[in-house]
Amino acid sequence: MCTQEAFQAQRSQLVGLLVSGSLEGFESVLDWLLSWDVLSWEDYESLSLVGQPLSHLARHLLDTVWKKGAWGCEQLVAAVREAQADSQSPELPGHWDPHSPQPAQDLQSHRPAIVRRLYSHVEGVLDLAHERGFISRYECDEIRLPIFTSSQRARRLLDLATVKANGLAAFLLQHVQELPVLLALPFQDAACKKFMSKLRTTVSAQSRFLNTYDGAENLCLEEIYTENVLEIRTELGMAGPPQQSPATLGLEELFSTRGHLNKDADTVLVVGEAGSGKSTLLQQLHLLWAAGRDFQEFLFVFPFSCRQLQCLAKPLSVRALLFEHCCWPDLGQQDVFQFLLDHPDRVLLTFDGFDEFRFRFTDGERHCSPTDPTSVQNLLFNLLQGNLLKNARKVLTSRPDAVSALLRKYVHTEFTLKGFSEEGIELYLRKCHREPGLADRLISLLRATSALHGLCHLPVFSWMVSKCHQELLLQGGGSPKTTTDMYLLILQHFLLHASPPDSAPGGLEPGLLRGRLPTLLHLGQLALWGLGTCCYVFSAKQLQAAHVDSEDISLGFLVRAKRAVPGSAPPMEFLHITFQCFFAAFYLVLSADVPPSSLRYLFSCGRPGSSLLARLLPAMCVQGSRCKEDSVEALLQEAEPHNLQITAAFLAGLLSREHRGLLAKCQGSETALRQRQACARWCLARSLHKHFHSIPPAVAGEAKSMHAMPGFIWLIRSLYEMQEERLAQEAVRGLDVGHLKLTFCSVGPAECAAMAFVLRHLRRPVALQLDHNSVGDVGVEQLLPCLSVCTALYLRDNNISDRGICQLIERALHCEQLQKLALFNNKLTDGCAHSMARLLMCKQNFLALRLGNNHITAAGAVVLAQGLRANTSLQFLGLSNNCITYRGAEALLQTLERNDTILEVWLRGNTFSPEEIEKLSHRDARLLL
Repeated sequence: MCTQEAFQAQRSQLVGLLVSGSLEGFESVLDWLLSWDVLSWEDYESLSLVGQPLSHLARHLLDTVWKKGAWGCEQLVAAVREAQADSQSPELPGHWDPHSPQPAQDLQSHRPAIVRRLYSHVEGVLDLAHERGFISRYECDEIRLPIFTSSQRARRLLDLATVKANGLAAFLLQHVQELPVLLALPFQDAACKKFMSKLRTTVSAQSRFLNTYDGAENLCLEEIYTENVLEIRTELGMAGPPQQSPATLGLEELFSTRGHLNKDADTVLVVGEAGSGKSTLLQQLHLLWAAGRDFQEFLFVFPFSCRQLQCLAKPLSVRALLFEHCCWPDLGQQDVFQFLLDHPDRVLLTFDGFDEFRFRFTDGERHCSPTDPTSVQNLLFNLLQGNLLKNARKVLTSRPDAVSALLRKYVHTEFTLKGFSEEGIELYLRKCHREPGLADRLISLLRATSALHGLCHLPVFSWMVSKCHQELLLQGGGSPKTTTDMYLLILQHFLLHASPPDSAPGGLEPGLLRGRLPTLLHLGQLALWGLGTCCYVFSAKQLQAAHVDSEDISLGFLVRAKRAVPGSAPPMEFLHITFQCFFAAFYLVLSADVPPSSLRYLFSCGRPGSSLLARLLPAMCVQGSRCKEDSVEALLQEAEPHNLQITAAFLAGLLSREHRGLLAKCQGSETALRQRQACARWCLARSLHKHFHSIPPAVAGEAKSMHAMPGFIWLIRSLYEMQEERLAQEAVRGLDVGHLKLTFCSVGPAECAAMAFVLRHLRRPVALQLDHNSVGDVGVEQLLPCLSVCTALYLRDNNISDRGICQLIERALHCEQLQKLALFNNKLTDGCAHSMARLLMCKQNFLALRLGNNHITAAGAVVLAQGLRANTSLQFLGLSNNCITYRGAEALLQTLERNDTILEVWLRGNTFSPEEIEKLSHRDARLLL
């Protein structure tokens, strides 16, 4: 028995018990109390307020239960015991009548078991409930807010079923009964239980702190982690409902049931550019699992780094991989391994940085034995294919260029990590700088300098801005514009930090560079050798061979590799792959051992003839003779193309007029630098000319079209880094196309700045197609300088809001040649309608405006109709899949009655009733419903 007096006497201990775990444990207690009718629905709602401190909720629960007498107090103690037992078992026993006449009541009576069964399937159930009309898209999005865990989403879906009287409760009661039951871990097996505990502790220790890029400090990951833009990749052209604007998914949706490329595959692929936050995303996944806050459908999570796996020369088995290179079971190794083999669906393996794995994916050599050893590449490839540990989930991260079509055959779901949104940049800076006013000043600086703002969409640049905030806020000159500018700024920061306070100059002066030139060249030599041998983790012997000593390491650009073997000299790695490329470029520019002619191999990006850029270069650019092993030429020919592209852009930036003078004073040979610059300029210009000349002739009656590839983007980026107007003019002199297509090319704000810098020098106008990229509002601002040479601009699916479009239209009003805009699948609302109307009123040569799949309502349609009345040229207006009602359609119809030039107005997928569609369709055949 538990009297109220005893309950009150133990209040402080009960509060401590309720808050000692996570919010998940507290909500489990509420589940039991609801199912036993201890709490009324009003009680439950008052205890489920989002954002309230857990201690406040715990005390409120004790107050609520105490008022219900001794019985309520006893039930609370019992609920705490049940919740503690729940946390040890993935599945609760629960049986209910799926056809119950009182489904809402049964959902509440069996709530703990239903939550436990539903949480690992909640995404699929939400999709199905929406598809069958039980919940709206708005309700679906509310439940899927990133602040909620999978269990919390399951509870909110059950809460919604309690108040909706449309059959949702009956649907859930029946559907949840049909969901597969997760097998419970046999906890009587002490070996499995002990290994689980050790693995969680190990992963938690590895993930709790974010090792900053300079290795100088450790930050708590929870305090600094900021969500990136994560979008799911879908196959274009597939049957189904119209594609919606890409939603920013939460990390917990990595294993959702949406967007399958191959439903029988086990691998989830996350692609993103260098510096987009792939490694940090995986680290957050590991931490959430280890802390018991999410991904609890997996009992075992094994993290691996591809750059470290490739260093393993000895053949190994699955067992050796898991136990010897991740976490060793202290007892019962065979029993633990057998459990993993018997229950692979409870296992998650993560492989970070597949682009840094020197071996290219192949499915030619099958290996199916989990105990027999094989090469590390064959082991990894067969794990990804499912020949080993089939049904175990694998998460693979990579840069896009390293993912082949063959590998995608074995991918279950593919996600694209696009870096920070504008809100994400601000949130990250506020987390880094909590001093009053400092973050506001940094954010104001970024907003005022669009080129720097565009760079910061990659988290690595946001970190640099945070690290160099004093230099950025205090410097009298302009802010960094190019990638090279930013890396030289962080180099200055590190050099100043390593200099005595009384001798440190005020900026990156020749004396500062000269004083540490030997260190920088040692790091550059190591970086170049690593790129050429696909080595990104360096042993003590390799550091010694490159003459890298402890003083060089103390500068901060080399940090200890993660998961180093205890007791041995820790291997080192560059703090980020882009820094390895930067130092390699620095070495190529300043080392006396590098002949200028060797730079031609850099711009070939691989073995002669092996890549797009190599095919673009003239034959004389890359000689066919064999190069001496470990020579600069040999290293450049063997390096990965995506790393050489980054290195080439850095080299172009270092050889720009702005930086060449500084480097010449540092090295003392202006002539050598001029020779290197001449070689780089010649290679860049000839590469683009060859690219343009390779474009096939136009089809009769159509404009000549060029579909650019990512290699073309990097040539443009290199031209931009060099910042030479004459070179840009010369480079595009041979471009004679009417349509330039750069879809799915990972074009972000930084690439937009580069394209505008180059394309504004085109001699003839062009239709520029940038669909399915990451342009955003900042990228739109960067494109404005080249808008005058565009006849059409296609920006479908680019995360653009009203602000970006209003800026675009303001410039478009003064661009006589611009006649078409395609803005399908963005984030446009009625807020841009007045700007659109003004465009239609002022430009009497405008032909097409496509605004489908946005958020325009009847009010916006009315404003557009007003602009259309004054227009005598528009032929196509696309407004499908918006939120337009009959009033908006009526306004457009009235305009059509007085307009003879418009051919089609698309209004399909808006909010019309069948009767309204019937009525509208007979009014004007040009109105397509």
